Amino acid sequence: MPGIAMRRAVRRCNRLYREVRLVAQALKSPRHPVFAHMVVTRRCNLACTYCSEFDTFSKPVPIEEMVRRVDRLAALGTTAVTLTGGETLLHPQLEEIIARIRSHGMIVVMITNGYLLSVERIKKLNKAGLDRMQISIDNVKPDAVSMKSLKVLDQKLRWLAEHAEFPVHIHSVVGAGTAEPEDALIIAKRATELGLGSSAGIVHDPTGHIEPIDQRSRNVLEEIERLSKPLFSFARHNPWRKNLLEGRPNDWHCPAGGRHIYICENGLVHYCMAQRGYPAKPLAEYTQEDIDRESKTPKSCAPYCTIFCVHRVALLDRIRENPREALVQLFPAPEPGQAKPPLPVRALTAAFSSQKSSRSTELFRKAALRILNLH
Repeated sequence: MPGIAMRRAVRRCNRLYREVRLVAQALKSPRHPVFAHMVVTRRCNLACTYCSEFDTFSKPVPIEEMVRRVDRLAALGTTAVTLTGGETLLHPQLEEIIARIRSHGMIVVMITNGYLLSVERIKKLNKAGLDRMQISIDNVKPDAVSMKSLKVLDQKLRWLAEHAEFPVHIHSVVGAGTAEPEDALIIAKRATELGLGSSAGIVHDPTGHIEPIDQRSRNVLEEIERLSKPLFSFARHNPWRKNLLEGRPNDWHCPAGGRHIYICENGLVHYCMAQRGYPAKPLAEYTQEDIDRESKTPKSCAPYCTIFCVHRVALLDRIRENPREALVQLFPAPEPGQAKPPLPVRALTAAFSSQKSSRSTELFRKAALRILNLH
């Protein structure tokens, strides 16, 4: 369909510009949230046994309240918002929330189990301006642990491959207790066949710490990583996960509560999905002082944390403060043919590094600021 191919190409270019701008803003200043996860409803239509983030009775957050929260995130300088739950598609006005986020120029992502998708709903999400979708699928056939199965969702994936104007990413949790860990590899291969992205994560306990997995599951993770298409991807370049799988802690500073925030259904700001209860302050009252303080506050849970979206935010801060050291740690001992960071990251690192720079770098920085409308 040439029409949808053209629309996808236009949106891809627009999205790439805004994502590069997100990186530029993060490298330019440490004083705003880069990512925010926001719950639209705690209720879910499924009950996966390893999940601790849902209930069966909560009502969706009223649209008026969601609009206020989106506006507050924008006022704090937030650059990207992930809508989560529960099950996001249970919110009857989800598309209005997405459109409101986009109206502020923020990137918007949603996480879903996919059960409630239809062709009509996909087209509504296109119209609302959704930037990315993540679907969680854990096994090939439903079992007592998870109903998020390829057998049930394959038709939904085909609809997405045909109609979605946004990228779709299929994510599986390895070590969650499903009968066959190899199911995650079958799911990843099916996603690749349909032109969708795929990845796998490690099951964590309610505090965000890694749960042990066997060698069989590790092999599956490695196979899925090899399916990653881009020259650079965090699926392949993830030293934090490698350390954890080998039983080693990670030495890093967690900026949650400032650079990454999680807003629960009650409108309270928390560090992340696994560390709810801190600082537990209403978003409506959250200030620049809170962002600065919590970004700098050490987190005792950090060494064995599996919440990799927070790790990535921290990496941007480390690149800004000491780009050479950060990139050397992320890409140790590069060999001929090894993938490099994407060009935008390398270019913007040079542009916004706090280190002393040459006249040519200064000119590049000014040009980048103007092009990205950050001057």
